[in-house]
Amino acid sequence: MENRVNYEKKYTLLLYTAIIGVIAFSLLRMKNIGIIDTNTLQSFAIIFTSIILEGIPFILLGALVSALIQVFVSEETITKIIPKNKFLGFLGASLMGFIFPVCECAIIPIARRLIKKGLPLGLGVTFMLAVPIVNPVVLLSTYYAFYDKPSMVIMRGGFGIIAAITIGILISMVEKRAISPLKSSSYKDEYGCNCGCDINNPLYKYKSKFSIILDHTTREFLSISKYLIFGAFISGVFQTLVSRDLMASLGGKPMASIGIMMALAFLLSICSEADAFIARTFLSQFTVGSILGFLLLGPMLDIKNTFMLFGNFKGKIAILLTVYIGLVVFIIAAYTNVAVMFGVIK
Repeated sequence: MENRVNYEKKYTLLLYTAIIGVIAFSLLRMKNIGIIDTNTLQSFAIIFTSIILEGIPFILLGALVSALIQVFVSEETITKIIPKNKFLGFLGASLMGFIFPVCECAIIPIARRLIKKGLPLGLGVTFMLAVPIVNPVVLLSTYYAFYDKPSMVIMRGGFGIIAAITIGILISMVEKRAISPLKSSSYKDEYGCNCGCDINNPLYKYKSKFSIILDHTTREFLSISKYLIFGAFISGVFQTLVSRDLMASLGGKPMASIGIMMALAFLLSICSEADAFIARTFLSQFTVGSILGFLLLGPMLDIKNTFMLFGNFKGKIAILLTVYIGLVVFIIAAYTNVAVMFGVIK
């Protein structure tokens, strides 16, 4: 088992080296054949490098906090803290991220186990959707990325809570308590997250808690940072190779810009600790609502989370969750654009 972990780490490092190598080779090749010039290449390198350097500290911090929560906090503790009152329960579930900022890869399996232990489905969904957005590490990284636009931090946190509670209530309305919403067998359900870093993992039976935390942090960091690299590459390409006129025509349309940024958030699958740095690069070309849609949708629904949703929840619930998340986020983003247009939000 330990050899397997070492192999995974070496494989991941090799993969990163290959990705960066392919990116560098492709850009240099395009420069040599005249597709891009030196100034364009320099601009891409500045954007790409700045996103990586700004995002990595927050990914590392998020991975460390996640590891501490994974080792020292149990699902039973979370269940006890969530208020039993229905209204306060939804509000409490949406604010759990301030106390338990769990890693994105762990949130769906943890929510599944909470629901399996008796937490109402609506509260479990609210917890699952809010935690990756409404937690100190994510809000701090958003503040750092949008240092000159603090309203973005408030909107991300506030609308994140509203979206999570709304979707949780909608899901609770279709819940049939006699029928379990969960699949009988779940993807990686035996561990706390899909990177296999749970303290109950047999690999950690004879390890100290410090070793478990260090290993979890390392694996989580390596697992997530590849999405940051890919996101930084896509952002750099958009900013340097796509025509500014095209970017302005697409980004300036209130509805179209929202659809584009939400699709980008889904495809890039960037962790919420670092996605603000990607979003920041589009702020000058795209509407505020579309940027907010990017920041809200990504942590709730992306490619990797979609697979986990359908792996943990029954088909009807997973489909409804996907639809509700998309609709609620789109409505919030559209409202934001209208509010900006009329000067309500600046």
